[in-house]
Amino acid sequence: MNFNQSPLSLKEVLQGRARMYRHIRAFFQEKGVLEVETPIFSRAGNTDPSIQSLSANFRASNSESELLRYGQTSPEFAMKRLLTNGIGSIYQICKVFRIGEIGRLHNPEFTMLEWYRPALDYLALMDEIEELLKFLNVASTCQRITYATLFKRFLDLDIMACSVAELKVSAAKNGIDVIGMDDNYNDWCDLLLTHVIEPELSKMGSVFVYDYPASQAALANIRLGEHNVAERFELYVDGVELANGYQELTDEAEYKTRFLAENKLRLKNDMAQMPIDDALLTALRQGLPDCSGVALGLDRLLMRYLNVRKINDVLSFNFSEA
Repeated sequence: MNFNQSPLSLKEVLQGRARMYRHIRAFFQEKGVLEVETPIFSRAGNTDPSIQSLSANFRASNSESELLRYGQTSPEFAMKRLLTNGIGSIYQICKVFRIGEIGRLHNPEFTMLEWYRPALDYLALMDEIEELLKFLNVASTCQRITYATLFKRFLDLDIMACSVAELKVSAAKNGIDVIGMDDNYNDWCDLLLTHVIEPELSKMGSVFVYDYPASQAALANIRLGEHNVAERFELYVDGVELANGYQELTDEAEYKTRFLAENKLRLKNDMAQMPIDDALLTALRQGLPDCSGVALGLDRLLMRYLNVRKINDVLSFNFSEA
């Protein structure tokens, strides 16, 4: 990708963002997908140990005690509550917060586009994302490659069957010096993905990586087979992750099981326990329709849209200036 050599003016950035948002809204309007808005703060936090939630104390009035609330890391839970009410296909453009994430591609406060399609499975949703990228003129045809194929092609590993010991050997062969990592399978997979495979993805243009190990399902549906597979995908454009999508889990009991497992892992890692979203669990008992969903980072998409290299180049004011 050839980046703009001269920095864009603030006005050019703001105009570019407004133009991109208009196009996104036109895209979804044409498809009959409803734009929605949900609260930014919630009683519940994100239990995922890899994500740190923003927390804040609020008073509804001067006479009331403070209430602890968590800034959303994604509008996922609230949007799924809407889906259980039969709202149909929906999307949202909103601010989200993730503490401790700052750098060339990260700002603790960023903008997310998230949408859910009861009419589409996760493979068809990839088609729709590709259609959006083409509509915005930020990418053409997207390749598709399974997670297992990536590890076989670039590391000669059968990632669905290999042991942590084999992952450690592969890391050593690739010159990755690691001290203090435990024997967590997913951590070693992530290490090899970021250090060895993602640099290769940067040479491949736009790529959907899909069908992850079941241990990395998050809230995706798991397809049973010889090796259980999480029906999820990530979109990379020139090696930069833009989107993360699922064939959505629909079973309320399994949601609770996964939330509790994540909190148990947080406890093991000396991290704060997150309150589970009971409102979501209650809504799920009404029945979440079979659907696919995706979260796409709009600031990173805008970087591509405006051909700039750093996230700070597309923000009105970055974290240190806010």
